[in-house]
Amino acid sequence: MSPAFYDTLILSDLHLGSEVSRAEDATRMLKENCFRRLILLGDIFSDLNFRRLTKEHWKFLSYIRKLSNPKRGVEVIWVEGNHDQGLSAVMSHLVGVKVYQEYSWEFAGVRHLAVHGHQFDRFVLNNWFFSSINTFVHLQLQRLDFKGKWFSRLVDRLGTRWLRLTPKVAAGALSHAQFRQAQRIFCGHTHAALHRQQDGVEYYNTGGWIDSNPTYVTVGADGVRIHDYEKEDYKKEDYEKEHNERSDHRDSGEERSPSDSAALELADESGLSEDAEYEGVGG
Repeated sequence: MSPAFYDTLILSDLHLGSEVSRAEDATRMLKENCFRRLILLGDIFSDLNFRRLTKEHWKFLSYIRKLSNPKRGVEVIWVEGNHDQGLSAVMSHLVGVKVYQEYSWEFAGVRHLAVHGHQFDRFVLNNWFFSSINTFVHLQLQRLDFKGKWFSRLVDRLGTRWLRLTPKVAAGALSHAQFRQAQRIFCGHTHAALHRQQDGVEYYNTGGWIDSNPTYVTVGADGVRIHDYEKEDYKKEDYEKEHNERSDHRDSGEERSPSDSAALELADESGLSEDAEYEGVGG
């Protein structure tokens, strides 16, 4: 069965560079969906240290680079998160996408607004130094954690609850949407998917991609939907079987030996490479 076609797909909080990032699953999810617009809603990186990026992290960036090529017909938008700050110029050059503080668009006569959400988190805004230290400590904890990284993920969830991020970001976002005269607003930052409606405004949190239940949001003809990646109809083994059978759709990077660095897929004079072959979104 052919996948649905969406106007917009939104994901956030991938935290590339951290050991709990589910970059491989995020790449697979993007390849299994069809959409006209992709919004990376902040905190795609964990911090500014590119040395922490793994092969799967570089593969995700390489796929974003492919999607952003005009021949794809996909608009790729990067909304800056608090962990992405300082990377805007690099990202614009590295993967060929524009970076925004806030992005708005209209679909089906409805005004939509996308902002990462840290703007409504006073703790982050007022304690930048402490937040940076907290990020560093959490990254070190991930290195010492058990194989499944369950303790690191538990600490992240407990921190969100202790700071009451979910209701704070929701309240701030709903007020901001009313001020900007938007009927729908999308945020990340809390790592917890949520839908809330108030005074004619709908708020959606896209969740994140560092936990056991990664989520993303789509906007289409059937409305807005929060997707649970683990509960989607397609399964990993089905994807891999189909992907291996479509050898004529593989790019040159997928034919390299496992020992080759995935970062080379982005290498040319400016650190980037042009696509040798263009795959359709969702395939």
